[in-house]
Amino acid sequence: MLTLQNHIDGTWTDSHDEHRLRVVNPASEVTEAEFGRGCPADIDAAVDAARRAQPAWAATTLEDRVDLLRDWADRIEEHTDELAELECREMGKPIGIGRGFIAAGVAGLRAAAAEALDYPFTTRTEDPDGGHTLIVRHPVGVAAVVTPWNFPVAMVLGALGPLLTAGNTLVVKPSERSPLSTVRLVELLGLPAGVLNLVLGDAHAGEPLVAHDDVDLVHFTGSVAAGRAVGAASGHALHRAVLELGGKDPVIVDEDVDVAATAQAVAFGSFVNTGQICTSMERIYVHEKIAEEFVKQLVSAAEGFACGDGLDPSVMMGPLVDDRQRRSVHAQVVDAVAKGATVLTGGGVPEGTGFFYPATVVTDVDESMSLMTEETFGPVAPISVVSSFAEGVELASQSSFGLAATVYSHDPDHLDEASRIPAGVIWINGWQGGGGTRTYEPARASGMGATGTTAAFDAATRPTTIHSAADVD
Repeated sequence: MLTLQNHIDGTWTDSHDEHRLRVVNPASEVTEAEFGRGCPADIDAAVDAARRAQPAWAATTLEDRVDLLRDWADRIEEHTDELAELECREMGKPIGIGRGFIAAGVAGLRAAAAEALDYPFTTRTEDPDGGHTLIVRHPVGVAAVVTPWNFPVAMVLGALGPLLTAGNTLVVKPSERSPLSTVRLVELLGLPAGVLNLVLGDAHAGEPLVAHDDVDLVHFTGSVAAGRAVGAASGHALHRAVLELGGKDPVIVDEDVDVAATAQAVAFGSFVNTGQICTSMERIYVHEKIAEEFVKQLVSAAEGFACGDGLDPSVMMGPLVDDRQRRSVHAQVVDAVAKGATVLTGGGVPEGTGFFYPATVVTDVDESMSLMTEETFGPVAPISVVSSFAEGVELASQSSFGLAATVYSHDPDHLDEASRIPAGVIWINGWQGGGGTRTYEPARASGMGATGTTAAFDAATRPTTIHSAADVD
C-alpha cells in the first residue's frame, strides 16, 4: 500500500492532519493507498508557496513557460501506460479507454501551449487624439484548481495549460477518490518550486482552499451541490470562479438516421467510462417511427458492454468508482421501475467483489422519475419515445442542467431548431466532436464561466488599460 504526500514549494511533505483517507480499488476492493485528509494548515502552506513563486514565474518569458509545459507533455506521454493503470486502480477506468483520454489530455496541453504563443496578452490601438491605448492582460495570481475523480489526468491537464502559460501559480486539489494519478503527474512535472503545489484530501482541504483570501481564481469541476458551495465561497472572498458542474445531457434521435449505427453511438455515449462522464448521454428521445428498432439495437449493444476489471485489456466497462455511487445509480433505476418504467437489460446489482453495475436500458420513462431529472453518473440509458423532432427538442430543453446535448438528424431545419437547446456544447451526428477547438459556457445549473481556446486565457488573465496622451512617447 502506498502512502501519498502533499507537494508544497517543491517538497513532498505529510499533511498536518493525522486523520487518514484511503484509495480503494473499485474492482478488487483492495486498499491501494492512504493519505492525510487535509486541513487549513496544509492549504496555508501551499497558497503561501504559490504566492511567493508567482512574481518570478510571471517574469519568466512566455516562450520559456511554454517550453517547460511542452517538456512536461512529453514526459506524460512517455508514461501514458503507467498513468492509465493508476487511473484504473483508483477509479476503475479500463486501461484502453484511459490511454485514449490521457492522450487527449496531452494533446490539449500542447494545444494550450500553442494557443498561448498566439494569444494577445498585449494589444495596442491608436487614438484619434494622437495618443494610444494599450490593453495588457496580466495573470490573475494564484489559482486553486479542484478536479473530479472521473478523469483525474485529463481534467488536471485541461485546467492547467492556460493558467500556467499565462503566468499564474497553482494549488491543485484532486478528488480524494482518485489522487494516485495526479501525484504521479506532479512527480513528472519539472517546474520551479512553488509554481504548482499539490494538496491531497477531502472537503477538509477543499473548503479552506476555495475560500482562501490569497487565492485569486477558483477553477472547479464537480457536482452541482459542491459547485454552489464553491461559488458562494468564491463570491464572499471576491474570487473569480470558473465552475463546470453536473449534466443531464439529452440525445435526440430523428427518424432519418441509420438506426443500427446510431444505436451503437448512443450505447458508447451512455456506457463508456461506466457512464461516469459529465456529458454522458442520460436522456434519450427517439422518434416513434424508428423507436422499436432503435430500442432493439440499443439493447443488443448494451449487452456487449461486459463488466470487468479494467486491467484486463478486453474489458469495455469497469466498475463504478465506489459503493456509494453504485447505490445512487441503482436507486434511480428502482425509483423509475416503481413509477412504471421497464428495464430491458441490466438494472441489477451483481453479486461478488467490486462495485460493478451492468449496462442498463430503461423504457417507459417520464419526467416524474429522478432517472430523467437528476444526474445519474452511471451506465443507464433511459429512452423516451416522442411523436416528432420538435417534441424531442422541447423535452430536451426542459432541464435544470445545460452542459451538452447530442442530436442525430440529417434534416437541416431540424438541426437549426436543435441549435437553440440551452447547452454549452451541442454535438451533431457525433458525440464528443470538436476537441480543443471548442469554446463554451455551461447553461443553467451546469456551471458558469466560459472556457476553451481564447476564453480559457481570458479567464486566466486580468486586463489593464493603459492610455498614453499624444505628448507622451
